[in-house]
Amino acid sequence: MPYNVAGAGPDVLLVHGLFADKEQWAALACELAAAGYRAVAPDLPGYGKSTGYGLSAYRLDLQVALLEAFVERIGLADFALAGNSMGGAIAALYARGHPARVRSLAFLGSPLGVVPWHPDLRAAIYRGMNPFIPVDPAQLDAELGLLFVKPPALNDAQKQALVAPYVEHNRHYVQVWNIVNLYDDVLLQRTPPRVPALIVWGEADRVYSVRGASLLQRRIAGSVVRTLPAAGHLLHMESAAAVAPIYVEFLKTGAASQPREPRMPASGARLRNVESRPRMKRRRSSRTSSSIARLSNSSVTRSIRSTLTSATVTMPVT
Repeated sequence: MPYNVAGAGPDVLLVHGLFADKEQWAALACELAAAGYRAVAPDLPGYGKSTGYGLSAYRLDLQVALLEAFVERIGLADFALAGNSMGGAIAALYARGHPARVRSLAFLGSPLGVVPWHPDLRAAIYRGMNPFIPVDPAQLDAELGLLFVKPPALNDAQKQALVAPYVEHNRHYVQVWNIVNLYDDVLLQRTPPRVPALIVWGEADRVYSVRGASLLQRRIAGSVVRTLPAAGHLLHMESAAAVAPIYVEFLKTGAASQPREPRMPASGARLRNVESRPRMKRRRSSRTSSSIARLSNSSVTRSIRSTLTSATVTMPVT
């Protein structure tokens, strides 16, 4: 589990979504660092550079267990937790199981597990394509249009490069998609977490309709909702400058004013970026990294990159 770290101060753990990686958090992590926080963003098991995991690792309950092992290994004891999309569901399940560790929970962008797919996404699937497993440039364009309000402009060579892994490892991506989609109502079926919670939802989200924001708020007692106009599903990337002050204000005021379970002792914070590697014999790689995750690398400025640093820890693997 490689991970990026930026800043020094109270810890904030950032959890990415399906077919994504830690780089999607780069801009927001640096905003948090500038506000006096230490942002930690890992590649979840089986995603990005976190390789060597079997299909069982993609079950969200096992993702939560492996996230807890990661938290233990790097010494986090008292932290704010935030997630986007699938990462929001994982964050909520983690907070539910470990309320004494988690100072607060934030859904930065709509989470998996509350409402069905947006009609625009369902329409694409009915047409016989899965826009999140694009196998040609036209399908990649559809994916970008669903994830961003203003999709990035790519030339033909860039599109072909981004599509190539989905073509080469198509069966694997479909298998992972099928596993994760078994959790499509997980936040309605499981007992909600008992921690202060913030919900930030893009009004132009075309993956999960913004109507889900009020439904999730009703599920989590005392939670705070903010909807952002002209913001889409990946608002932590596309609208990081708008999301950061909302989240920082919540960390400083909203989270402190809401009741939670007793805290565990806080760990010291320091600036680095760590890579945790599975302790196991290597098998065929099950790396699952999104075209959007790879795309984000080119969109992060040099000054932001210089704020992120790196290192390594060892992780158990199932």
